[in-house]
Amino acid sequence: MPYLESLRVFVRVVELGSITAGGRDLRMSPAVASNRIKDLETRYGVRLLNRTTRKLVPTEVGRAFYDNARRVIETLDEAEAVVSGFSGNPHGALRITAPLGLGRRLIAPLVPKFCDEYPGVELRLRLSDRNVDIIADGIDLAFFLGEPQDSALKWRRIAECPRVLVTTQAYLDAHGCPESPEDLVGHNCLLLRYPRSPEYYWVLQTPEGPQKLLVNGKFDADDGDVLTGWALAGRGIVNRPRYEVAEQLASGELVAVLPQFPPIPSQFGVLTPHRRLQDPKVRLFADFIARETRGLFG
Repeated sequence: MPYLESLRVFVRVVELGSITAGGRDLRMSPAVASNRIKDLETRYGVRLLNRTTRKLVPTEVGRAFYDNARRVIETLDEAEAVVSGFSGNPHGALRITAPLGLGRRLIAPLVPKFCDEYPGVELRLRLSDRNVDIIADGIDLAFFLGEPQDSALKWRRIAECPRVLVTTQAYLDAHGCPESPEDLVGHNCLLLRYPRSPEYYWVLQTPEGPQKLLVNGKFDADDGDVLTGWALAGRGIVNRPRYEVAEQLASGELVAVLPQFPPIPSQFGVLTPHRRLQDPKVRLFADFIARETRGLFG
């Protein structure tokens, strides 16, 4: 088992580019992870990794070793998945990612209940509104709101998530209330932006069909909750999933803008890597989230 653990460490260090990141991903200290790499290099009498000014990169022999070690780990994981499927007792780590708002409000609160049902599973949740490299980061399930872009991944639609344009009444009193989609062009629209972000425009539903608007504004951020906070402060109009601002709409803190022209809904779904055999706990967690969130979006 120490040898297999060393293989896992080496594979994750190569994929993440550092001993610290690889060790953290496997819940071990950098010192322990470093010793696992040294054990392999001592065992074979070769250098597997070279350190550059920015990251660790595999040597020529290290790259060849990585390709084969990764296949060994994948085969072992598939063998364990077969056993788990027959035993009905899934175990091991499950790596999950989701956007910040979705993860905080929907996924994270359900994690303890899932672990109560399947105590052999360890959940590792990573939340980010940025694009995540699912393959390189070793993610098992990536929940999303929007449309999947990566055709190399399997995706499952869970539900349709309505969206809404919101701001404060004070903002509308100061800047006027838009009466048509075109009126948004003159308003301070709060955008979710990050490198390669798709949300540089909004698409609203109209009687003539979807209307694409190249909106703009003074503020943007890579965290949706920050945008909601700015909207609550009366700083502009934001396009948010309705469930994320439902309480503020009910209390009157936020008001809907152009409710007759709502944004097109987002798809709530999950992405998983293509594998010859899917680990049962991956399917179990996707089924669990679909069941627990049924009816939430109205």
